[in-house]
Amino acid sequence: MGDQQTHPKRVFISDVDGFSSRSIAEFLSACAPAESPEAEQAPASPFQVVATASPSSADERRSFLLEQHTSPTRDELLQRLLECDVVVYNIAESATQQQLEEATWAITALHAEVEKFKSRKMFILVSTVMSRAVATLQNPVRLEEEDGVLVTEEQFRRRRPHPSFKLHDQLEKLVLKLGRSKKPKLTCYVVACGLQYGRGENLFHYFFKVSWLMQCPDVPIFGLGRNYIPTIHVYDLAGVIQNIIELRPASKYILAVDDSKNTLGDIVQAISDKLGPGTTVTIPEEEAIAMSAFQPHELEYLRINLRLDAFVIKDSFNLHWTCEAGMVENMEKLVEEYKVTRQLLPVRICLVGPPAAGKSTVAKKLCSHYQIHHVTITQLIEETVTRLRATASGGDPAAAAAAQTRLENMTKSLELNAGRLADHLVFDILQERLNSKPCRNHGFVLEGYPKTYEQAKLIFLDEETEDQDSKVKTPEYNKNITPEHVIVLEASDDFLTKRVQGLPESVAEEMRFTQAEFGARLTRYRRRAAAEETLLDFFDELEIHPEHVEVTTGDPEYADVMKEITAMVGMPRNYGRSPQEQEAEDRKSEEERKQKVAAAAAERRRGNEAALAEMAAQYEEWANLSEVKTQERALQEARALPLRNYLMKYVMPSLTEAMLECSQVRPEDPVEFLAEYLLRKQD
Repeated sequence: MGDQQTHPKRVFISDVDGFSSRSIAEFLSACAPAESPEAEQAPASPFQVVATASPSSADERRSFLLEQHTSPTRDELLQRLLECDVVVYNIAESATQQQLEEATWAITALHAEVEKFKSRKMFILVSTVMSRAVATLQNPVRLEEEDGVLVTEEQFRRRRPHPSFKLHDQLEKLVLKLGRSKKPKLTCYVVACGLQYGRGENLFHYFFKVSWLMQCPDVPIFGLGRNYIPTIHVYDLAGVIQNIIELRPASKYILAVDDSKNTLGDIVQAISDKLGPGTTVTIPEEEAIAMSAFQPHELEYLRINLRLDAFVIKDSFNLHWTCEAGMVENMEKLVEEYKVTRQLLPVRICLVGPPAAGKSTVAKKLCSHYQIHHVTITQLIEETVTRLRATASGGDPAAAAAAQTRLENMTKSLELNAGRLADHLVFDILQERLNSKPCRNHGFVLEGYPKTYEQAKLIFLDEETEDQDSKVKTPEYNKNITPEHVIVLEASDDFLTKRVQGLPESVAEEMRFTQAEFGARLTRYRRRAAAEETLLDFFDELEIHPEHVEVTTGDPEYADVMKEITAMVGMPRNYGRSPQEQEAEDRKSEEERKQKVAAAAAERRRGNEAALAEMAAQYEEWANLSEVKTQERALQEARALPLRNYLMKYVMPSLTEAMLECSQVRPEDPVEFLAEYLLRKQD
């Protein structure tokens, strides 16, 4: 045992990008020796993992690997294999022709080099039960014959190979053959594993995803769903490999399946019950291809119909099972594992603030950004009443009677409380909604409620628990429905009042923002905020500390508010948009872009037209001014013509005569002379 800790085994694993190969590598790099109960506290793993990876994932950091090799040559790869104590080739999940050829080359090359080994080595081929499964779903009679028949490990080994997995069967036989040769330095094993599940899922991922999304009323089962599916949790498969490395069992062909005897229908129904709508529907297998749910080679796995009994791992191995009883019995655990592994964690937000601060607008934006559900009390009550009425008029007498009773209680409460529903009834329907699978899966924005410390306490707190050491009772809150983020929109009374005053009268009435209503609502909000125990105090006590976000006039579209809130909450934790939704979003974005471009072009055109119009007006003004001046000159000339004629006829002769006389006389004052001369001439 000490040698193992001092000299950890070097384990090579092929294609660490694969679902199960990655999980096996993670498990081995973190595990302790299986045969020692004290090994759980060993300071280091007994295994150092070396792996190959695809070029596309070369930059991914994998802390569980000692070394990672991308696209090595055959010579380089052989050198890496010879440096390892254990070589694991995984062809269990949709292995390509290239992967099968590489595994064949690897065992052949190692066998050829066995004389040069400095120590014993082990080769483990992780294959699949599909290599000895018979396709029976296309023959219903054959399916009925096999129903309920338990196949032992020995019987399974004698089954004929599946037509689509003959290469797997040939490789298994080659590994076992080379392992039987008289070369004790190379020990070979074949692990025929069931369909793998867990750790975010792979083959069963479609059923988990459809259930989590809650977009379909029923989760589809492709085919009859009556076929038995042999399965194993991927960490239990890794545990089998760990036991093979450490125990070196005598049996070289090992069947690795859990103890479940579940049909495909059982598995899908359990997924739907724990994660989805709770209902399933059987549809033809051909629909799986049309719906892009599965590829044809994946459907081959889901067609298997075998009830297997694994003897070796039960009798000889020291497995610390993750899911010994299988998927159905451990579905709640698998659902949680699936969510955590894929980071499909709900975003739960409580959004509060004074009236007219923009809670509804911000809530809708948050729901769109995080793809979560908008919960408001008014809408929730309306939806509950509608649903209860539909149920009350339905066909199930018991459900109809229960719905009718709830409806009557709600109606009576509304009558007694002037149109308001009693708090305890509001709490019931709110808890029901927050506990619903859409809210549990995706999350929610709870807008404007609760309003008080007491309301929050009655909604979110469970029973108090007593600390055994301190004997002090501490409140326990329901972590499934309690918001993890509390956002408080802040704004001054003056800002809010001006905003409300700027609303059209019809909008103000619809939103209850008339002068009288708004003033009363704002006063109540400020009074609650100044109470001895406030809503924010409740969350502070749970160490869910509220975040305050200022709403300002300079942010009418709430862009700054959204930026601040999303920075607090973090990235969306979901699948994102589907290809169809992304296509629609891209079309919307492209349309908005075109509209902005068209608007900018129209604005430029309007600017150009305005400039041209101004230039034309200026030119016209200039032209008009020139025309006026021309007309004035012509008028002056027209007016000047009769005056000239008058002067020539009546003035110029006498004046000319006077001027001639003046020039002859040459008086000292010619002007006075002319005046006197003309006066004498007139007389």
